Amino acid sequence: MSKPVEFDVIVAGAGPAGLAAACLAATRGFAVALITGPRETRPDPRTVALMMPSLAVLEACGLWPGDLREQTAPLRKLRLVDDTGAAFAAPNLVFSAREAGLDAFGWNIPLALLKPRLAARAGELGVRLYEASVAGYSADAEAAIVTLDNGDTLTARLVLAADGRNSALRQAVGIEMISWSYDQTAIAVSFNHSQPHHDVSSEYHKQAGPFTTVPLPGRRSSLVWMERPQRAETLMQLDDKALAAEIQASSHGELGLISEIGPRRAFPMSGARASNFARNRVMLIGEAAHTVPPIGAQGLNMSFRDADDAIVLATQARGEGEDIGAAKLLTDYDIKRQRDVRPRQTVIDLMNRSLLSAYLPLEAGRAASLATLASFGPLRRFAMNIGLGGSSRAG
Repeated sequence: MSKPVEFDVIVAGAGPAGLAAACLAATRGFAVALITGPRETRPDPRTVALMMPSLAVLEACGLWPGDLREQTAPLRKLRLVDDTGAAFAAPNLVFSAREAGLDAFGWNIPLALLKPRLAARAGELGVRLYEASVAGYSADAEAAIVTLDNGDTLTARLVLAADGRNSALRQAVGIEMISWSYDQTAIAVSFNHSQPHHDVSSEYHKQAGPFTTVPLPGRRSSLVWMERPQRAETLMQLDDKALAAEIQASSHGELGLISEIGPRRAFPMSGARASNFARNRVMLIGEAAHTVPPIGAQGLNMSFRDADDAIVLATQARGEGEDIGAAKLLTDYDIKRQRDVRPRQTVIDLMNRSLLSAYLPLEAGRAASLATLASFGPLRRFAMNIGLGGSSRAG
């Protein structure tokens, strides 16, 4: 090793998952460096429905409940509505947090609020910030060496790659990404409405994909609207009044008069999963490891579990006097995260493709599955546990 180890953990990527990982590591007493990557200049209108396990991560970081909770909205009921007009209609489903013994499933938090809070907290916890991008990587039996595009070189025992779906670190350690695309674009926007939302998130299953409204404080909600690309482009070109009318029609007027349309952005839909989640002193976090369409609020919740599992395993290894970047620890992380991510990706992919397909057996299968959930209490509770972040298997 040409230079001494400076840090215990290096985190690459300053999105919510990377920031959470940096904060968690710092709260456990690790010396942490955070490589921010390119600065995001466009406003992000998206919100994230963080379920209770993810809120526990924010609590561990010292950010929850506090004033962050006061500026966000709880999700007390989750509603699935078959709005496809398909020959085999699924029953409407309503999941109540009370069924799971909770006051709320989680809280809906704007990314424009969450990211600055996480960044500020990382600074308070002593995380060293490097406003640069990863330019090179190598590792040996002692540590990892990360070269930055500003000429700096950092060393650490463990590197967490949270640098997005085009992760330079994932490519540097030779992990392949299996990816696929959908004939869909998601529009993210928020709006006011004249009727109360009653803390209910509604996911309308339409032929082009889900149209999902999620509560914000007061009489305001966020929306993720998945549409065919050409239709999405048309919607993005509408003025606020015309878009409000489209939202009101698509939500069947259930939220009343729609107004005060916020900033909007469109995102092409795709899915991806790394062939391995860890290698050569690098653990993959968030979209460097997996991406899913915004169905069932699974994306960032899975990413927060990536961060939490990585830091828990590293803490355990340190407590046993072991190298926190050792091959065995990386294998344990890969096994644990694959068990969580793969089944969720499969379910989300099947649900999404069943909406996009006119194939009758697939429609019938979706309808039958939802009908079983609606009528069988134990299965409903099992599904809620999995949706919240519980595991279907031990270990």
